[in-house]
Amino acid sequence: MSLDPYEMAKTQIRKAVDILNYPDKENVYARLSVPDRVLEVYLPIKMDDGTIKVFVGYRSQHNNALGPYKGGVRYHPNVTKHEVMALSTWMTFKCSLAGIPYGGGKGGITVNPKALSKGELERLSRAYFRAIAPIVSPDKDIPAPDVYTDPQIMAWFFDEYSKIVGYNAWGVVTAKPLELFGSLGRIYSTGYGVAVAAREAAKVAGFDLKGATVAIQGYGNAGYYTVKFLHEWGAKIIAVSDSKGTAINRNGLDPDDLRNWKHNKSKLRSVVDYPGAEERLEGDTMAPLYQEVDILIPAALEGQITKDNADKIHAKVISEAANGPTTPEADEILNEKGVVICPDFQANAGGVIVSYFEWVQNRQGIAWTEDEVKRRLEEKIVSSFHAMREAKEKYKVDWRTAAYIVAIDRVVRAMRLRGWL
Repeated sequence: MSLDPYEMAKTQIRKAVDILNYPDKENVYARLSVPDRVLEVYLPIKMDDGTIKVFVGYRSQHNNALGPYKGGVRYHPNVTKHEVMALSTWMTFKCSLAGIPYGGGKGGITVNPKALSKGELERLSRAYFRAIAPIVSPDKDIPAPDVYTDPQIMAWFFDEYSKIVGYNAWGVVTAKPLELFGSLGRIYSTGYGVAVAAREAAKVAGFDLKGATVAIQGYGNAGYYTVKFLHEWGAKIIAVSDSKGTAINRNGLDPDDLRNWKHNKSKLRSVVDYPGAEERLEGDTMAPLYQEVDILIPAALEGQITKDNADKIHAKVISEAANGPTTPEADEILNEKGVVICPDFQANAGGVIVSYFEWVQNRQGIAWTEDEVKRRLEEKIVSSFHAMREAKEKYKVDWRTAAYIVAIDRVVRAMRLRGWL
């Protein structure tokens, strides 16, 4: 039986709070271990066949000591109240570590969106945002996409809220289409951040990116853009996997050519069949983890690196594009091996950082250039990495715990200044 995500979040808070050893640490833990509020809504939707089906939705708002709640909305059959509570908690610390003025929020609807028509999906999306409208606004809580939600759904959210308030509330959601004043750079923001984190980690590990070898597990949007930027900076991509298997070429794979081939107009193909591969491992999605490389990018599912396989990993740097790819037991093993790890909520924060930039642009009625967005994003990722590194050296802990220490301490300081503790 897998660990409840909310219980996992509380365990991570407890560990960091104990290390920080505040005089009132029990009060700190009590304040951070529960969200400020969780809204549960019931959404009766008229389906295309005329029947009424009731869906359940949630919005969890964890902590707003540093600013408005911020976090995505996911549509998935497995969405639960505890899941969104945990995800909103992690968003508080993700935003804190990234140095952006947000707290943590998260929402979701328990639904299989693939089973809905476009009309049903739009009616459900609008009903959900009407239901949570009393607790969101550009100043209170700013949702964004997550699992199986996208810019089109954000456009429906924005439009529905704008009807309610009677004006164009541009800043109420982020990752909107560019036509509705979304931000340039949003499409590759997560991958760019993961790549920048890996570059900074390489410096700590003592090697140069030029000629460095890279393996990546997972080749979706975040994975592709991560290796695209690493490749541009001189690294060599030697192993790539997707859900069907792994392609290997120790002389290097071209990320753009591989992606163009995979996303062929006539049909979606697997990297396993890529003509530029020297070795093809059909059905083996784990192979990239075990390559002798300088940098490993887990960009697939959670729980891929465990106590059972951590010893087989030979990378000097791991930069996590996926959420939760490494278990706590594996963290300990990798830390003992001296692997430099950029944990998920540090490395893959590019999405929420550029969402913040979009919100800033919307609030000011301006639009930054793509170069400006990239420059500011890079600054945030570099800053969070080195704050984490300093905490690791000070407290003699693993990389992930160091990231939590930085993030939690910033929230605690804000709560103290505001008189909440």
